[in-house]
Amino acid sequence: MAQSADATTKRRGKAAPKAGLDQASLRRAYRDMLLIRRFEEKAGQLYGMGLIGGFCHLYIGQEAVVVGMQICLKQGDEVITSYRDHGHMLATGMEARGVMAELTGRIGGYSKGKGGSMHMFSREKGFFGGHGIVGAQVSLGAGLAFSNMYRGNDNVSVTYFGEGASNQGQVFESLNLAALLKLPCIFVIENNRYGMGTSVERASASRDLSQNGSPWGIPGEQVDGMSVEAVAEAGARAVAHCRAGLGPYLLEMKTYRYRGHSMSDPAKYRTREEVQKMREQHDCIDTLRTHLLANGVTEADLKTIDDEVKAIVADSAEFAQSSPEPDESELWTDILVEA
Repeated sequence: MAQSADATTKRRGKAAPKAGLDQASLRRAYRDMLLIRRFEEKAGQLYGMGLIGGFCHLYIGQEAVVVGMQICLKQGDEVITSYRDHGHMLATGMEARGVMAELTGRIGGYSKGKGGSMHMFSREKGFFGGHGIVGAQVSLGAGLAFSNMYRGNDNVSVTYFGEGASNQGQVFESLNLAALLKLPCIFVIENNRYGMGTSVERASASRDLSQNGSPWGIPGEQVDGMSVEAVAEAGARAVAHCRAGLGPYLLEMKTYRYRGHSMSDPAKYRTREEVQKMREQHDCIDTLRTHLLANGVTEADLKTIDDEVKAIVADSAEFAQSSPEPDESELWTDILVEA
């Protein structure tokens, strides 16, 4: 069932999160969301300066989804996503330095400067990549879940994809296989309402994407993806379902991106008023900030977090620009694994 903000608990136009996570967890969530926001803003600046080449898809506005889900996971769980992936990397604990260096094509990046925005991985952090082909990562996510089932552990894989990818054929093939084999896979649809210039209403006959797995008996629910606590609550249910051996689970996160589909998208398919309304009334970071201030956290506490985040992002940008480009010999590395 879709979740909505409680209109009776508004302050400065923002709805406070529902009770659930303790204050320490909420502070950590605030810090992690703010880090993603500031990192993406800096990435946008570097792209505009010509220091980041190729495609670059920013996660600004959607931070609550990946941070809320990450709260529910443990060491050994796996994450895989699409090309809008920088936020997922940071949420899993990958270093801002390595991510930014990869964006700028430097040797200090996670893929030694050869992968760029859409192709970074960290086995240590359980992050199995952003993927540039729409929907391609969904079948890989099911494969990660199959490996967990085969090994007999209780790890789960979380597979993120957008509402545009939700209608790809391989997505439905993956849902079928996951249900058939009862794979411990959480399918997360990040429904930010727009694909590459097309609203979800014009692209999908389904008006409730959380039910896309129902033909195979996969339980699903719609979640307020602009509330980190709502995401964490739904994520906990999905994780418990998978760890119990009951098969896959599908979550439709109702979220919103403030920037274009990519840095080259002027986003003329929606009005500035629509974007501004989302920023003013539903921003996940502002909502949580207001809640924390109303529950004993001081402005000084939040400023400390803000300063920490700014320092991390500034350091990552400096590191990325000072790290050398990969040597030509790197063209021949990481292209073959002999088993």
